Amino acid sequence: MQALLDVILPVFLVIGGGYVAVWKGYFSDAGVDALMKFSQGFAIPCLLFRAISTLDLGADFNLPLLFSFYIGAVTGFFAALTGARFIFRRNWTDSVAIGFCGLFSNSVLLGLPITERAYGTEALAGNFAIIALHPPICYLIGVTAMEIARGTGAGPIGTARNVIWAMFHNSLIVGISLGLIVNLSGMTMPEVITDGVDLLARAALPSALFGLGGVLYRYRPEGDLKTIAMVCVISLVLHPAVSFTTATLLDLDRDAFRSVVLTAAMAPGVNTYLFANMYGAARRVAASSVLISTGLSIGTVWLWLLVIP
Repeated sequence: MQALLDVILPVFLVIGGGYVAVWKGYFSDAGVDALMKFSQGFAIPCLLFRAISTLDLGADFNLPLLFSFYIGAVTGFFAALTGARFIFRRNWTDSVAIGFCGLFSNSVLLGLPITERAYGTEALAGNFAIIALHPPICYLIGVTAMEIARGTGAGPIGTARNVIWAMFHNSLIVGISLGLIVNLSGMTMPEVITDGVDLLARAALPSALFGLGGVLYRYRPEGDLKTIAMVCVISLVLHPAVSFTTATLLDLDRDAFRSVVLTAAMAPGVNTYLFANMYGAARRVAASSVLISTGLSIGTVWLWLLVIP
């Protein structure tokens, strides 16, 4: 119970504050859009840039950690895709969009603050290693599968071009890429620049969490409840269970284990709706899944915190 009070509820209180502010009309839809544009387009990329630029790549980018997380994510993708196609009889483009919901965890807006509150800032190195590859890997899988499902006839080169375009028009990937360039080159950034970037980075999580609450107010649950329930189970139970099992078998150290399982246990991120909206596929399922699973994760994350060593 103490973990619920100390770790999870403060994060969801900020989200709830944004939700109530928009619901009661204290904060406008235009304000939410502007806040999310600031947080996702500027503040979070600055946070990721600073984190990735200072990571010890040799120590933190260990293959067992990454494999443990992404085997769960890919399992979630194929489970949601095949369930949508063969159980709920959705068309292939809808099925890929629903599969993306099982693939893309909210690793930044929920994973970072919950891990930090649970285990401290020093425990975030594994989270940042996962996040560095999260958008590139997820968009690579999702966009490639969607291009195949749509049967656009673009061919291998055209498909690759569409994948690269979608990936590098994502501000998170730009922040991650610049951080990797600085890290690998050994470049020393002027202090005045790092101080400015740090100011923006400190605003990232609180602004994003408050904005996320406002965004979630728009996503009213409508229809497709069985499909939405499947996505919730895959995201909140299957993905972390697979990652937990794999991390145990690979004997990850304590901090890496915590980062893997907690990040895997997060609800689908808003990017799942943005992906569905980009292709006009399964938007209602994606939107409702984000809302419902985020609410349910208050309880499921608490349970995962109890079993994580």
